[in-house]
Amino acid sequence: MSRYLLAVDQGTTSSRAVLVDAKGRIMDMVQRDFTQHYPKPSWVEHDPRDLWHTVLDCCRQLLQENQLKATDIIGLGITNQRETTLIWDKHTGEPIYPAIVWQDRRTAEYCQRMAESDPKLEERLQKKTGLLLDPYFCASKIRWLLDNVPDAKQKAEQGQLLFGTVDCFLLWKLTDGKVHTTDATNASRTLLFDIHQQQWDPELLKLFGIPASLLPQVEDSAHHYGETDPQWFGGAISILAMAGDQQAALVGQCCFESGMAKSTYGTGCFLMLNTGAEALHSQNRLLTTLAYRLNGKPTYALEGSIFMAGATIQWLRDGLHLIEQAGESEQLAREVDINHGVLLVPAFTGLGAPYWDPDARGAILGLTRDTGIKEIVSAGLQSVCYQTKDLQKAMEADGVRPVSLKVDGGMVKNDWLMQFLADMLGGEVQRSKINETTVLGVAYLAGLQAGIYESLDDIAALWQQDKAFTPSMDKSKRDFLYSQWQQGVKRIQTR
Repeated sequence: MSRYLLAVDQGTTSSRAVLVDAKGRIMDMVQRDFTQHYPKPSWVEHDPRDLWHTVLDCCRQLLQENQLKATDIIGLGITNQRETTLIWDKHTGEPIYPAIVWQDRRTAEYCQRMAESDPKLEERLQKKTGLLLDPYFCASKIRWLLDNVPDAKQKAEQGQLLFGTVDCFLLWKLTDGKVHTTDATNASRTLLFDIHQQQWDPELLKLFGIPASLLPQVEDSAHHYGETDPQWFGGAISILAMAGDQQAALVGQCCFESGMAKSTYGTGCFLMLNTGAEALHSQNRLLTTLAYRLNGKPTYALEGSIFMAGATIQWLRDGLHLIEQAGESEQLAREVDINHGVLLVPAFTGLGAPYWDPDARGAILGLTRDTGIKEIVSAGLQSVCYQTKDLQKAMEADGVRPVSLKVDGGMVKNDWLMQFLADMLGGEVQRSKINETTVLGVAYLAGLQAGIYESLDDIAALWQQDKAFTPSMDKSKRDFLYSQWQQGVKRIQTR
């Protein structure tokens, strides 16, 4: 009898394969890092072969180390870095160009020109897709590929090419080219998908000059997508779920009721609030997106996206060499006063929500002769919390406030950071016992499709809290620190 769910998490800097049992316990994990490519300033690329081979290697090693066969796996779920864009040849399966990563800003000027040519365009885009006109999303990336890769436009018009986000590309590879499908959460990040009609929008395809033949079929997040080709794992494994990484984390945190929210602190930071059956239209430049779609019924979310969270600490480690390991940051922050006067605004690839300024660039402000490593590292950690506060304020201006905030991701192990986050938000922050909520979420979706779980209530019963952080800072101090942050952001804004 099959015993485990297999979750694949293809992220921005690494790929992972994780074994999860029916009670939501993580049994084992294999992870592989891969190279980031920066061919020009503000360009970020991945080699698609790295994405595929790290996933394949992780899965194979995980099965081998646990002496498991394909028949021991109930089903496989795929979660992925969103908005990262690939186009490949329909017949050979070969990508026509490296994957353009979600962080990439090469199409900023293109998006700016579109916005200037039609002042009402972004409003129309937001009504249909819930998104803004920004290089972050797939549409302008697809357009760039068609315009800049030799023969791509002609081949696309002839139906010889296929587009996909990373989930879709991996599904294509795992099924040996038999299935070209994505799920509704990933489709909702393309700027081409009408989230109300739940279909690709012909007007938007025409606007961006993208042939419909490029696009995958769209299915529910829990769905039988096909089976892995036996050549990969010695037998077929049913692929039963797909979801973008932030939506998967929402499911993993069991935020199934309207008003429940989670914030994930990985490379970037993503605060997502469940709004139920209502697609809430943000007046404050937040995104309306699909939280998940089950049995054809969409559940919506309001989302704020921050591009630099863990990536800021990586920069302090790898770029400035101020620390050797990310874990050192907690102790250094404890050794300085919270109000040390230094601000780090990590706009290395522009500012995300609610500013959406792709041309802004990072800055360290408030330096004095006494400033040292501790102050700069502390400022890097604090920037993550200030940016989360930006998102909270935008949500409140839209008339919603999270009834609870559950946190996950690599950074939440830092108790100092979580306490400062609770202080800045002025509310309780709940850290879950299992931090790997992204893989857990897509495993839950696969289990739901397999019938292991009868309902979302069955899944919600599995959630466990590790620790809760409650605010201990008085409001006047919180407001003063946040006002300093706001002044710092104004110094680097370009629009």
